[in-house]
Amino acid sequence: MTTRAGFVALIGEPNAGKSTLLNRMVGAKVSIVTHKVQTTRARIRGVAMAGDSQIVFVDTPGLFRPRRRLDRAMVAAAWGGAADADVIVLLIEAHRGKTDGVETILSTLTEKATGRRVVLAINKIDRVEAPVLLKLTEEMNAAFPFERTFMISAERGYGVEDLRDWLAAAMPESPWLYPEDQIADLPMRMIAAEMTREKLTLRLHEELPYQLTVETEHWEERKDGSARIDQVVYVARDGHKGIVLGKGGETIKAVSKAAREELEEFMGRRVHLFLQVKVRPNWLEEAERYTEMGLDFRDGN
Repeated sequence: MTTRAGFVALIGEPNAGKSTLLNRMVGAKVSIVTHKVQTTRARIRGVAMAGDSQIVFVDTPGLFRPRRRLDRAMVAAAWGGAADADVIVLLIEAHRGKTDGVETILSTLTEKATGRRVVLAINKIDRVEAPVLLKLTEEMNAAFPFERTFMISAERGYGVEDLRDWLAAAMPESPWLYPEDQIADLPMRMIAAEMTREKLTLRLHEELPYQLTVETEHWEERKDGSARIDQVVYVARDGHKGIVLGKGGETIKAVSKAAREELEEFMGRRVHLFLQVKVRPNWLEEAERYTEMGLDFRDGN
């Protein structure tokens, strides 16, 4: 049997649907999915099997104009993921079309994608009429020589199988890079922290979700098969701590319950989750925090 294996980088603007597509391809939730932009921080790899091919997806942070050190590190991680991939998939939103952000990505692709196979995936096709899609396809292919264009809805699953089959055939001949039953190369500690951060992001508003991070401080496997997980939510200011805790601890309790339930479903066993909220005014400038997120602190310079 000839096996294939390779890396596919999903790139695009924030909120284009990269995490949703990754989770749909892999068949499990390995990447944080929220209605807020810029929520994927680390280059999360999801592993999908398609026939004799193993496709390792690199879900990169959304590409945007960086303002802070964390932003710059995220953008550097995104382009680093693209540079390492066998195939790059540019994901754009059908209803938003060729935005200024997409144009910036296209110009950078011309510079950074030399020798790489690049395909276009137009997402959220259920939001527009066929003539709009046709015009957008022509416009995008005139701007960059994409090898193929796919029309998909990552949320509903339309066209995702066609994209996966094409990617499977495009992978180079190679032994599989991961065990057949492994769906992600992130440690469970980081996946657990991402799940809690997603619940916080969904619950909180405005800028606060970008001013906090979650780390799994302790993981204990218990004799009864359950796991005790202790996590710390780091916030930048005292005022943020009160918001995260909520009145009478209401917010943090709701977040803990939602994260625990999702972890139990993901792991298939009982989980005891304990959350603490700590104030670290300069966590955005601490190299250790970036390492925990799978980012390079130096990329934020």
